[in-house]
Amino acid sequence: MKVLIAGAGPNGLMLACELALAGIRPVVLERRTEPGAEQRANGLVGQVVRMLHRRGLYERLADNGGPPQPAPGFLFGAFPLDLHDVPDNAVFTLMVPQQRIEQMLRERAAELGVEIRHGHEVTGFARADASVTVQLRDRPPLEARFLVGADGGRSVVRKLAGIGFPGATDDRVVSRAAHVSVPAELIGEDGSLIVPGYGVVPPLRHLRTERGLVVWGIMPGRAPLLSTMEWDQPAEGEPSVADLAASVRRVLGAEVPLGPPTGEGPHVLRRLSGGNTRLAERYRDGRVLLLGDAAHVHPAIGGPGLNLGLQDALNLGWKLAAHLHGRAPEGLLDTYESERRPVAERVTMHTQAQSALIAPGSQVTALRKLFGELLTLPATRKHIADLLAGTDVRYDMGTAMGAYVGRAAPELPGLSELTRTGRPLLLLDPSGGLGASSVGAWADRVDVVAMPGLGTAMLLRPDTYVAWEGDDRAGLHDALARWFGAGRSAARAGH
Repeated sequence: MKVLIAGAGPNGLMLACELALAGIRPVVLERRTEPGAEQRANGLVGQVVRMLHRRGLYERLADNGGPPQPAPGFLFGAFPLDLHDVPDNAVFTLMVPQQRIEQMLRERAAELGVEIRHGHEVTGFARADASVTVQLRDRPPLEARFLVGADGGRSVVRKLAGIGFPGATDDRVVSRAAHVSVPAELIGEDGSLIVPGYGVVPPLRHLRTERGLVVWGIMPGRAPLLSTMEWDQPAEGEPSVADLAASVRRVLGAEVPLGPPTGEGPHVLRRLSGGNTRLAERYRDGRVLLLGDAAHVHPAIGGPGLNLGLQDALNLGWKLAAHLHGRAPEGLLDTYESERRPVAERVTMHTQAQSALIAPGSQVTALRKLFGELLTLPATRKHIADLLAGTDVRYDMGTAMGAYVGRAAPELPGLSELTRTGRPLLLLDPSGGLGASSVGAWADRVDVVAMPGLGTAMLLRPDTYVAWEGDDRAGLHDALARWFGAGRSAARAGH
């Protein structure tokens, strides 16, 4: 085997699909005997929505029948964030339960020939110069050239590799969430919750009071979901709807009659004490790599987790495949960490900042008043939008220069169809100075596409990030060698 992936969550499955597109069929190991039924994330936020569209996967989840559109508004630290006039707004949203995302990725992985082995729990591994031997509970060991830990925030792979996971723990916070039922007369026409003695709790918004936070929403085909966050309120007894109702009463200062959920499950009923913000000291230790929550955990506010983790997979997949095919330039695999870790640093920063903005107390209320004034400024809203979408970090592409270099490619006619194969692309404007032969000795690994009106030539990596743009053949060849290794003629000469 070439790659073993520990964890069949969305990040591990996405990596498996990316590797398979590049001609490497990994084996995915999942300790659970069947897919999990627990409700977790409620959707996707950020540019990963557009990235899924570029792999032909967005259409499998969306109901609108068209390409993704930027959201006209979102939330930041329990503030409404108006995005309707933000230029190049990359805050895309797709509200679909994580269970459905995982199901779609399992189906796609099966189409690509990926094997998923449930009931396979990693208990240890031993590394050799050219392989990793993975020990499994009550099963024979497996050997592969690489092991990827996509096994969550409590990653066994990370711990066994001895990779530190420094960060901070906030023991003050208790969060509760449950699917519930409420009297029909308390639900407004817009889906809001009408609370006698308090007022209106708007749908799908973070409502902060001086005592905590309440979030209310109704997703299509699901029971209403109600959640709270409180500080310095000890959690006692077992989680229950009554426990949640008491929390709502403390936060809002008013009673909400809650009952058990009706309709088809699974239904959420959970209570979490404390929260962690942690970032792995490194993403790679020889033949062991970390992915998604195994590499970073953070508060869930704003829903950035899948945006971060799935794009980790898009970044790692083609690089690991190139390494295994023997055509990766020196150091390519190490750029996985150098590119993705700064993005994780930004996410851990802004989720901690949002957590501070929703905390109770008069000082936070004063801070919120000032921050609310700043959000009226277009430049601030643009800055926050890029932060949420993950577009505020620009990858280092060496000496290549250009408006889009180091960033995800802009929307171009037909691009989402061209990028479904996961191959590098050289986009050429027929009126420019470069022709199809410009790709030279890299013609076996880079597809050349004419794109009239582009105004320049643009080299896209498999993850659709722009590695080079311009009309200089020498600069193009430098970029091709930097990202895709020696050209065919050079490789033959070296051989």
